[in-house]
Amino acid sequence: KDQQEVFANEKELDFAIGVAGLGRFRVNVYMQRSSVALALRSIPVSIKKVDELLLPPVIKELSLRHRGLLLVTGTTGSGKSTTLAAMMEHINESDSRNIITVEDPIEFLFRDKKSIISQREVGTDTKSFGAALKHVLRQDPDVILIGEIRDKTTLNTALQAADTGHMVFSTLHTLNASETINRIISFFPPHQHEHVRIQLASTLVGVISLRLLPKADGKGRVPAVEIMINTATVKEYLLDPMKTLLIPQLIEEGTSQYGMQSFDQSILRHYKDGVITYETAIASVTNADDFKLRLRGVENSGESRGWDSFGAEAKK
Repeated sequence: KDQQEVFANEKELDFAIGVAGLGRFRVNVYMQRSSVALALRSIPVSIKKVDELLLPPVIKELSLRHRGLLLVTGTTGSGKSTTLAAMMEHINESDSRNIITVEDPIEFLFRDKKSIISQREVGTDTKSFGAALKHVLRQDPDVILIGEIRDKTTLNTALQAADTGHMVFSTLHTLNASETINRIISFFPPHQHEHVRIQLASTLVGVISLRLLPKADGKGRVPAVEIMINTATVKEYLLDPMKTLLIPQLIEEGTSQYGMQSFDQSILRHYKDGVITYETAIASVTNADDFKLRLRGVENSGESRGWDSFGAEAKK
């Protein structure tokens, strides 16, 4: 009844539904030409592990941090929910923690293993992300998963929770780490930007950004992943608006020591491993000409650091 009222008022509705013997689906109901239409997206019943998704191993280490804010970003359908589910399941199998999720809607269903997981759905179990997060700290969580940061209130609460010793996971519809940082800062008025940068520098664990690429064998897709980890140097760059622009360079240079990687480095690894085709790689990288040079083992001066472990010797 509540969902019917929401749809009658908003003409839009998002929810998830399980159908016995068929599967679980995320559903978007909307109006078109004065009639009801819907779009369904299949949600896997089983939760895949980080390794099964061909995600970098450092993601497992990041998921087991005890304090801070970790953001998973990308466009709609880029694998954010699947990646977060894999990270929650890794915690669930590895450590004893109290995990509370606030989602709209609940997609993947977890079963308690080593951890206790409470899943709350916006519209059913709570009125809004903001309303749930006001009270979530009273429920003694170790880990908080916020389905999506949509407004300043939710972001503020996430930052405060991370700052008070909780591990907070969430998503943003941004393309990469640099855009994510700028988006977070843009939630606030200019006179608060310096304070927000200080908060980010002290609480941000990292940013994982995703794109999905077609596999060479035609069987599904594989994530190309950019990973920024908040190292001492990244903290310095977060505090300085001019240096923030140089974070992509830090990501490329932080591969061997910290496990960071750029999209192009991730794509090179998938190509070397035969997971994607040359055509897919060239169509997906940031700079195709530079990528071709790296495939031939030619490194541009000043841009070579961080690429050795991805195999600059690879040939077309």
